[in-house]
Amino acid sequence: MSDLSEDLNKKLGEAVERMPAFPKSVQKILELTRDLNCSPKVLVQVIENDPVITMKILRVLNSAYYRLPSKITSINHSVVFLGLNTVKNIALSIAAIGILPKKNAAGFDVGQYLLHSLSTAAIAKHLSIKIGGADPMDCYVAGLLHDFGKIVFAQFMPEQFKIALEKSPELNIALFTAEQAAIGTDHTVVGSMLAEKWQFPKLLIDSIRNHHSEKAGATVMGACVFAANQISKKSGFGFAGDACVENLPPAVAKHFGCSLDVLIDSIGEEELSKILEHARQFAQVDAS
Repeated sequence: MSDLSEDLNKKLGEAVERMPAFPKSVQKILELTRDLNCSPKVLVQVIENDPVITMKILRVLNSAYYRLPSKITSINHSVVFLGLNTVKNIALSIAAIGILPKKNAAGFDVGQYLLHSLSTAAIAKHLSIKIGGADPMDCYVAGLLHDFGKIVFAQFMPEQFKIALEKSPELNIALFTAEQAAIGTDHTVVGSMLAEKWQFPKLLIDSIRNHHSEKAGATVMGACVFAANQISKKSGFGFAGDACVENLPPAVAKHFGCSLDVLIDSIGEEELSKILEHARQFAQVDAS
């Protein structure tokens, strides 16, 4: 962030600080998972002590998407079937959805944004399973949060962000390019700042910071998030401010050994339809 002016850096920092915090139970989960010696039993207890998060996790796990052989009735039961990291990251995903604003002065469509983010998350997970080299559920969370910087802009820099949202289709340019002109930086920068505030791992922070950059290819997670973002946009899964699809840069394409179009074909329409349905189901998780 050394290329930012002192004034802009200060404004971004203040905006990030004003973002809502995760529920205390989820903050505790993040704290515990940074401790390599923490036992799964302790994490399960923390989740189960939050009845709202527990209810939402079970609702997601019992959806048609997971196709489990029997109904999951407890967090401990879910860990047996899916593993602790999966359950932990579903809790983080639910928490992230829960702090999304219902309205904003920029006129940014949060519902369509959420569909795009959830679709990107599920596609990133699918790609990571396909090529290996990264934890699929960590890639899911990285995909879910990749555009969270737009939420910071929509909430706390709405006038400038609204200009960027208008200029992107008008000039047929990517939204992050329009943001750079209207704000002086883009959502990848403020999104990575937010991920730092939440004390996420560096790998995830970097994937957010680089998801419109050749640098995304430096890691499997980064490559999966970059590609998943473009696949979600090209497939019309939700809408996060622009429809400009970027080709895979060489550093990203080498992970998959093919172009974006070939990669989409390799996933197949049936799997992409399932991913979209999963996104729609997960988007309802915060409904009363």
